[in-house]
Amino acid sequence: MIQLTREDAVQFGRYFEEFEVGAVYKHWPGKTVTEYDDHLFCLLTMNHHPLHMDAHYAEQTTDFGKNVVVGNYIYSLLLGMSVPDVSGKAIANLEVESLKHVKPTFHGDTIYGETEVLDKTPSKSKDDRGVVYVETRGYKQDGTVVCVFRRKVMVPKKSYGLARGGEQPGRPEPKLS
Repeated sequence: MIQLTREDAVQFGRYFEEFEVGAVYKHWPGKTVTEYDDHLFCLLTMNHHPLHMDAHYAEQTTDFGKNVVVGNYIYSLLLGMSVPDVSGKAIANLEVESLKHVKPTFHGDTIYGETEVLDKTPSKSKDDRGVVYVETRGYKQDGTVVCVFRRKVMVPKKSYGLARGGEQPGRPEPKLS
């Protein structure tokens, strides 16, 4: 049996030591937002605003002339897209410092994201972790920025990961019988 090393495996998140201030992680793949995605998110979160749910209302009474995708879905989508690159090993998401919905998104738009590391600070109370400060930007297929948010994430150092089982802690081995 061939054993793959960490360098051979797909990375999911980063340890504190792996973050570099100024690095930009381009999240892949993008996601085309459908009317179903938008309506399901609105219904799950009880946001029944007609701007998002009623095509006739949006066509007749808004400047856009069509439904606008609810901004918190776009934020949530970008947050999820960033997990493999940023917070896949996170101990905790500590705060969202700012959230800006810059431009509207419509059904059929494809969202792409990238995250820039703005700063990183070792923990003062525990030497096995630190806080990474990042900005995530979401943009449409034509490059138009639609959402920007900044957050702080507590991530482990490698020593924390090794002490808790390494790259895939808790993963069982298959029983071949």
